[in-house]
Amino acid sequence: MGNGYGGLLGILILIADIYAIIKVAQSSAEPIAKALWIVVILLLPVLGLILWWLFGPKG
Repeated sequence: MGNGYGGLLGILILIADIYAIIKVAQSSAEPIAKALWIVVILLLPVLGLILWWLFGPKG
């Protein structure tokens, strides 16, 4: 049996991904850039989140 932390970690990643997607959608970036960032975040939840945090659209 697992210790239950895997599910909690999954929920936290999901919440962080949803936050990132909302921030991307609210940014002033071009629509194509927004769409690409959202696709990256959805296809690569952890890596996409890290990449968005480091290189994503600001403001």
